[in-house]
Amino acid sequence: MKYYSTLFLLVFFVTVSAFSQGKVVKYTVSSGETINQIAQKFKVTPFDIYELNPDARRGLVPNTVLLIPAATNKNSDKKETAAVKIAGGSKEIIHEVQPKETFYSIEKKYGISDEALKAANPFLEKTGVQIGQKLVIPAKGAASKNTAAAEKKPKDKGPEKYVYHEVQAKETKYSIAKQYNTTVEDLEKRNPEIVSGLPVGYRVTIKGTAPKTETAAPAAASKPEEHKKTAESKKAVTYMEYQVKPKETFYSLGKVFHLSQEELLALNPSLSEGVKEGMVLKVPAGYIAPAPIVAQQQPAEKTTPAITEKPVESNGGGGIKIIDKVKSETVSADPEIVELTKKRGQSDRKKVVLLLPFNLAKLQSDTTGTAARLKTDKFLNMTLDFYSGAMMAIDSAKALKLPIDVSVYDSQETKTTSNISSLLAQNKLQEADAVVGPFYQNNAESTANSLRLYNVPVISPLSKDAANPIDNLYQTIPSSDVVRNTVFDYMRAKNGNIVAVVDKKKESVINYIKQNQKGVVFAALTETGGLDVANLKSLLLPNRMNYVVMETGNTAMIKTTIKALIDAQKTCQVQLVILEPNSTLDTDEIDFNNLMKLKLMYPSVTRDSDDQAVSIFKKEYKLKNKAYPNTYATRGFDVTFDTMMRLVQGKTYQETADLMTTQQVDNKFQFYKKEDGGHANKGVYILYYDSDLTIKAAN
Repeated sequence: MKYYSTLFLLVFFVTVSAFSQGKVVKYTVSSGETINQIAQKFKVTPFDIYELNPDARRGLVPNTVLLIPAATNKNSDKKETAAVKIAGGSKEIIHEVQPKETFYSIEKKYGISDEALKAANPFLEKTGVQIGQKLVIPAKGAASKNTAAAEKKPKDKGPEKYVYHEVQAKETKYSIAKQYNTTVEDLEKRNPEIVSGLPVGYRVTIKGTAPKTETAAPAAASKPEEHKKTAESKKAVTYMEYQVKPKETFYSLGKVFHLSQEELLALNPSLSEGVKEGMVLKVPAGYIAPAPIVAQQQPAEKTTPAITEKPVESNGGGGIKIIDKVKSETVSADPEIVELTKKRGQSDRKKVVLLLPFNLAKLQSDTTGTAARLKTDKFLNMTLDFYSGAMMAIDSAKALKLPIDVSVYDSQETKTTSNISSLLAQNKLQEADAVVGPFYQNNAESTANSLRLYNVPVISPLSKDAANPIDNLYQTIPSSDVVRNTVFDYMRAKNGNIVAVVDKKKESVINYIKQNQKGVVFAALTETGGLDVANLKSLLLPNRMNYVVMETGNTAMIKTTIKALIDAQKTCQVQLVILEPNSTLDTDEIDFNNLMKLKLMYPSVTRDSDDQAVSIFKKEYKLKNKAYPNTYATRGFDVTFDTMMRLVQGKTYQETADLMTTQQVDNKFQFYKKEDGGHANKGVYILYYDSDLTIKAAN
């Protein structure tokens, strides 16, 4: 009993200490109050309140008690988060490394050079920056930091001015950042939508001034007629509250409500601190997007036409009925594919079946509603994206007058179950010339096994898993080993000398190279795990192209390798190679100019093309769906269109798979028969960074 009472007192003491240190205020919600009103009352942001009261996101109930952080405690909180302390009586500063911090961000924060930081912390050369490390910041750096902060203060008083840049084909985040004298880190901070990709045509928000080569149009200089329309619309507008969703920005909110950043700020002064998740904004009710789903899901990235236009409906038998909405102007086919259509010798009508996991029964029985489901169900969003691309392919086939009928059925999938047996019992699949789907690998295999006797090819559109040997199953996404093998085959075809710089932690890569890539030599590492530069240089040959395969996430090793290779370029040809995406290379800590000098090369299952046909597809998709296609939408188009094109060549799908390599918007389809049965795709692109700041495909 004494033990429990002691434990209770300890928990009580810790709880009281936590509340006293955080200076949290308890507040009882009154009837009709909103989070925004309460936040303004206590001079905090709605996001601060939601952090302490997660349940408040579902709505406020009168008499509920909320925990409110005291506004006066913000500065002390920031100091604690920074984890910066003065070391004893000396002038040096001890900095504790926080998540996502890098050499660059720490050096910039204290105004010190890379050499100074490493001189004060010699272990950084071996370990790189790691979370929780205690770093010594030279006193001179601290002084320069304070001076810089003092100089910046007066400048920060004025309102920030922005310049907008529309992304062109083949542009990269680095090339845009360099053009406007900013950093990739700053671009991604201001435009969260571009972190995972940079879609052509996206309007990037940039701080600073426009390039000298261009004349930026004044944002405020609009036509008199527009001013008149704005004035008239304001008189008739009623207002409503809107809660900011994850990853929303000024740009995405502006698109949803048709308001400029200045207009949003005028209605919501709290936005001066930036757009934060959970904020409740005042917006014109008359300007809300016609489909609430668009605003609530991912307004800056995509819309969900499959829901807003209701192009599918249950037919009572597990299937989907397509409502015909074909337009006269549709996507033009890729030149290579157009040529194939001219050669086609097939006049009989073909039948394609799409098995997509809409899970309509679950959606219709969900009491939270479709909009709420779309906010949380990533799998459903992926399905709708794929479907929107497939619909573009179907429209294109109709425009080309291909003799094809398409049926779309709800496969009602989970990882372990599907509706395939029911569809087979209704004889929905047996007479198809090709079946695209299901999504999950085990469901695709089960479908292929069931249709093997009918010689119906089953095309697995999204699974990356290694498939079991089934003759009529076609994997469309190349496996990781196929991707790696392709880049090694390319280097050998160029008679290259292949050297590997691999971190000890990358055991799987080391084993893969030793078992599958004979003749590759490994650069030696030091006792502490760093790169032996002298050994690396001794492995490079003066009369051949030297491909250096670098696999490590260690910043220090990456920098050392890059420096050694740039030095070696004085006496021999060197190209840097990676086998998979490396997030460390995307940070400002790694100089992009050096990656261009070394023509960084890597394998990819997709390409970034500026071909006319590709540009037409993206523009047509945006015209129809009010957003540029993402990866899943493009794949939906590529797989569906490629399947239909193969069926009109006067041959079966199986015969075309053995004979033809095809290329669509982003994906290449080069099928081969596996030794143990079944077919896989080895359509991989070899891409590299060129000196003109673009990404190109290697010959």
